Order: sequence, then C-alpha cells, then structure tokens
Amino acid sequence: MKAIIVGGGIGGLTTALMLRSRGISCELYEQSETIRELGVGINTLPHAIRELAGLGLLDRLDEVAIRTYELFYLTRHGQQVWHEKRGLDAGHDVPQFSIHRGRLQGVIHQAVVERLGADAIRTGCRLGAFTQDEGGVSAHFFDRAGCHVHTARGDILIGADGIHSRVRQLLFGIDRPHFTGCIAYRGLVPAERLAHLDLEVTSNSWWGPGGHFVHYYVAGGRLVNFVAVQEEETWTRESWNERGEVADALRLFEGWHPQVRTIIGAVDETFKWGLFDREPLPRWSVGRITLLGDSCHAMLPFMAQGAVQSIEDGATLTACLVEAGGDVAGALARYELLRKPRTTRLQEMSRHNKTRFHLPDGVDQQRRDAQTAAAGDRSIAAVGWLYAHDAGVLPDAAA
Repeated sequence: MKAIIVGGGIGGLTTALMLRSRGISCELYEQSETIRELGVGINTLPHAIRELAGLGLLDRLDEVAIRTYELFYLTRHGQQVWHEKRGLDAGHDVPQFSIHRGRLQGVIHQAVVERLGADAIRTGCRLGAFTQDEGGVSAHFFDRAGCHVHTARGDILIGADGIHSRVRQLLFGIDRPHFTGCIAYRGLVPAERLAHLDLEVTSNSWWGPGGHFVHYYVAGGRLVNFVAVQEEETWTRESWNERGEVADALRLFEGWHPQVRTIIGAVDETFKWGLFDREPLPRWSVGRITLLGDSCHAMLPFMAQGAVQSIEDGATLTACLVEAGGDVAGALARYELLRKPRTTRLQEMSRHNKTRFHLPDGVDQQRRDAQTAAAGDRSIAAVGWLYAHDAGVLPDAAA
C-alpha cells in the first residue's frame, strides 16, 4: 500500500512516520518551499506523547522541551482556583511537555528524513486536483506560478493540510468558518527578562472577564511562552502570523495581576490572530481520500488538543489501514467511525471553555471557581477518558 499525504505539519509528518513503521510507503507534499519551524508554544499531553514515544522520539523531545509537572488555574487577580499534578507526577507512563510548536515539528521532520529519506518529502507543491478510480488515486501538484510539477499515484490520499485545507475544499466545497469574537495575542519572552518574577516551571491559566491568559516555559526553559486571549467584536482574517502591538495587548489586560502585564510587557514582538470556529463535518472521507487534523476538526485552543488530536488521528488511521489489508474504503470508514465522536466532543468542550474562562466578575464567576475547586472538573481523574486513550489500539470490531 502507498499513501499520498498532503501537508507537512505535525499531523502529516507524524502520520508519515507511523505509516512507515507499519510497512506502508508514503510520499508527503507541502506547498511551502521549505518546512519551517513556525509558531509558538503548545502543551503536548500524555496521549500524544505516548504515540511519539512509540516512534522513538522521547529522548529528542526531552532535549528541546520542558516537562510539565503541575497546572494552575488562577483568577485575574492571582487567587488560586485549582491545581493538579501533570505528566509523570500524576501517574502517567509518559511525560507532559511544553514545547515550541516549531521544535516539535522539527523533531518529527528530522525523523521522517532519516527514516523515509529526503526524497519522500516534496516541497513547493500545491495540490491542484485529484482523481480516483478502483485501482487508486492520482494527485496533481502545481508550483506557485501555476505550472504542473508532479502527479503522484497511490492507494490513499490523506489531507493533512490544515484549516485552509485544499483537500477538504475539493471534497466538500468551501466552508464558512465563523468568528468567535476572540483575539489571541501570543509571544515568546527570554526567560532572563522575567527572572525577578521567580516563575515556577508550571503551566498557568489566568481567568478573567472577557479573556484569559496562559503562560509556561518552552525551549528548555530559555523562553516563556504566553497566549493572551480577549474578546473583540470584529475580525476578518483567519491568520496566526499577523503582527500585533504590545501596547494594545497591555491595554486589553488593564486591571489584571501585575505578573500578567509584566510578562506581556517584556516581549519584543507579539502576533495576534482571530479565533474562528467550524462546525463538525458530517463526514471526512470520500472513496480513497480522507482528512486528518485541523483539515477536518479544527479546534479552539482552549484545551491544548489541536496538535494532539492530529497525532491521534495518524495513529488510528494507520492501525485501521494495517488491519484492513487492501480494503481502503473499509479502513477509512472505520477510522471515521472511531475518531469523529471523540474529536467532535473535544471541539464542543473547547468551544464551551470560551464562555467558562471569560465569565465577568460576579455570582456566576464565583460559582465556577467554587465548582472547579471542589470537583477539579478538568482534572486527570475527571477526564481520564481523554488522557488514557491509546489511539493506536483499535477496539474489537465485533464489540
């Protein structure tokens, strides 16, 4: 079996590694001229690290990431709402990592080059069209000038090409995401600039009226990553690399704890992006073609599940293809059956957190804080179904 993967992000690269590890050949096509290490920090939770560890990447991740041992929820004034151990300290068999998204992508990319060979990745290739028949699928790629550069032939085509997925567009038409009313400012601050704060190596989420603020170390402790989310009425571009003004971010967080404003004010530059939401797709697959990651279940970044779920997708899809032998359509049907309920549930939970995190000061906010402190409803015990899941182990088809 041979797979064609469209998209060289975390989901596409991880899936290539997984397929190769199970004896399925693949080629990966990326529209950018190079696969660059872009983005800022993300939390990578145990159910994804378990899959990456199975690919032999744990030591490499340890070299570039920070192990997260504790999570804190705080009010905007600094009062602790709730905290709990994470990763190995919480009893998991693998760590939880805080890592620069680009470094995570770089580790996986390096492994793909080593194990599949550099020729397995073709950059500067934009998907123009595809056709499929009983024997396979053909994908036609073009350069930026619109000139045809390559036609790939395989048994399956996997669209791992993100929120603006060309594969999704060709399968189901142009979608209409809606603006959530939230703008996120993000940045990376050299840790020495914040040494006077004595920040612990923890993940911290501050909740307040109309917004929330998250920060943690990345890059081996050399940088502090932050994401500052505030509600705003209008936004037009679904982009995560538009420059923002530090002064604007500080203005939006007036009245918050001095630590929050100190972290924002210490950054050299900040980027902002409007957060758009999509309804779950009715289906992911047509014939020999399927979707993976943000192309089929883009999530608001309020549960740290975006990259994690794309890794899980790759594990389940690989297992389904292996068990199905040559029955590609049957494998894709099972992949969708197993994955859609889980990702839809997480999309809905992430959407709910926008309201939950941003309650104005008052009775509802106090009730939320009390319930969170008493029940730990985001604790590992409460969401064990999420963290304990092994996406590469398929349930008995007869069950």
